[in-house]
Amino acid sequence: MHEYRRYEGESEDALIYRVCKDKDVIGTWEDVRDILNDLLGVEYNESTYRKKFTAFEKMYEAKLDEAEDTDAQIVELKQQIRELKKERAKLQTEKLEYNRWLRENARDELITEKIVEAINNLKPVSSPTYIEPSHGDREYALLFGDEHYGVEFEIKGIMGEIVNAYSPEIFEERMNDLFRQVVKTIKEKNIKQLTVINLGDFMDGMLRVGQLTKLRYGVVEATIKYANFISEWLLNLSYYTRIKFYMTDGNHSELRLFNQPKGAFKDENMGKIVREFIKVRLADNPNFEFVDNDADIIFTVLSGYAVVGVHGESKDLKSTLEGIQSIYNLPVDYLVCGHLHHHYAEDVGVRSAIIRTPSIMGIDPYAVSLYKGCSPAALMLTFEEGKGRVAEDFFVLD
Repeated sequence: MHEYRRYEGESEDALIYRVCKDKDVIGTWEDVRDILNDLLGVEYNESTYRKKFTAFEKMYEAKLDEAEDTDAQIVELKQQIRELKKERAKLQTEKLEYNRWLRENARDELITEKIVEAINNLKPVSSPTYIEPSHGDREYALLFGDEHYGVEFEIKGIMGEIVNAYSPEIFEERMNDLFRQVVKTIKEKNIKQLTVINLGDFMDGMLRVGQLTKLRYGVVEATIKYANFISEWLLNLSYYTRIKFYMTDGNHSELRLFNQPKGAFKDENMGKIVREFIKVRLADNPNFEFVDNDADIIFTVLSGYAVVGVHGESKDLKSTLEGIQSIYNLPVDYLVCGHLHHHYAEDVGVRSAIIRTPSIMGIDPYAVSLYKGCSPAALMLTFEEGKGRVAEDFFVLD
């Protein structure tokens, strides 16, 4: 802030008028009071200066109206007043923007501090034995997503049986089941490198007030717990094969700040925290590579075929595939996604297809209301040079 002083020969009124005129730059009237009291050696309250300044302004405008000057001079003076008001408005806008920036950074710093604290409290991870890269005519991609970590529910059937139940503990049991099935497949097919693609909605989030009754954890706590679990899961898998890990965000992990609609704060997504957590935890792992995707679109090439991954909220995935090809000038062979919690595959050309992967969570109360559902599951795709997708392993989870 500018440091104010009293000029030699400057009257008290002139000083008060000069400082008060900068009120929008200084801040509040209390800030103005503190400056003037210090310069004048008095203890007036802020209303004294505010009222004096108002009186000065009224006198100035009255004198301006009474001035017997030329029309050109009056126009010039009024123009100066308008310019002064415009500058004040600019300063006020800048101050509002600055305060907003401070609030946003304070929030981001708080979240960051919690994440850093959580990572620092964890035991260091061990590194697996280095696995030599090898190349064959087949490559493999494990697809999973829609874990909705943190949500709890139980769905009963017509006869009173449990159709599906879910909780953080059940999530871990299913991921452990998936781990066993994937390791078995790795050994059977002698997979030396596995592309692992997470297709979003790792947490349930808080999109609607009604969700609060189903959530065990808050957004930050759920994010930390999930990030820690999935880091350990990937670490353990890297003892059996080399891993290239890709991740996209979902609509549930998006922060709906100030009750704004979907997409208003698209970049404010807790998936960013999970990414950084995994990178830090597995930074020294020789068998693990985290592949970033700046456009929130996963892109990789498997056995010579371009594979793109998105969360999959679009109802017309064929148009999505064509749009990605057009916007990014990419030849896309396969589009993989999640979001709808059920498996779906459609060939859209020669060695080209759209594939939806099922969810880890499985059927939920919302799906029941639509009479739609699918078993909790994950998917492994096998690609072969010259043939494209040649196999799908469907891992149904208990």
